[in-house]
Amino acid sequence: MHQRDDDIYASAPLRRLLDEQTRALTPELQRCFGAHGLLLCTSADDMPPGLPLLGCWTRLQLHGNCYRGDLQAAADEPLPFIDDAFDLAVLRHVLEVTPSASVLLDDVIRVLAPGGVLVLTGVHPLSGWAPWFYWRTRGKSQTLRMPLRLGHDLRQAGLEIERMERVGCLWPGQETKGLTPVNAFGGGYVLIARKRRRIATPLRIKPIPVRVPSSSQLSPGTRRSSAL
Repeated sequence: MHQRDDDIYASAPLRRLLDEQTRALTPELQRCFGAHGLLLCTSADDMPPGLPLLGCWTRLQLHGNCYRGDLQAAADEPLPFIDDAFDLAVLRHVLEVTPSASVLLDDVIRVLAPGGVLVLTGVHPLSGWAPWFYWRTRGKSQTLRMPLRLGHDLRQAGLEIERMERVGCLWPGQETKGLTPVNAFGGGYVLIARKRRRIATPLRIKPIPVRVPSSSQLSPGTRRSSAL
């Protein structure tokens, strides 16, 4: 029988689920490129994915009311980064433990560059994992998010959903060795969205008046209405 502990994200079932989510995401993340990536995670053991086309990573672990890792910051304050700073942002189960998921999501979108990719993973609330999750967390403030609702919020914020799937085994005690991580009844989900690029508005070209001496003729192709 599973024993409850304070760090559910270090438990064997969730470590397996994290591995399945990583396996499901790896093929698509290999195509991501850019200068900077952001990883927000819940476990001190989580490391950024190895992506050959991405320059460097900033890793932050959400622990209580603060972030730890490559820098320290308060969790109830905006992320300490300029706008459009990252080409890829990966949030591993962070929305389940943050004090305000909507505020954090808005802030991550702020620091994500136009055309950048946002990745969300979590435990699906409509799965066999949900009772186990709440039992292990002793009814604390953790909240499981519906990926469909997250997708709706991201669209409203100007992102395009590229992938939304359930992954992992049906129950926390099962293992899926050798099987595809995608499972219609899986206990976890992966969501990939892309921030729309800014639309370039072309300048309206105005005709320049052409002054023609009274004794001269207009050259072929010149509009008479533009000549003074």
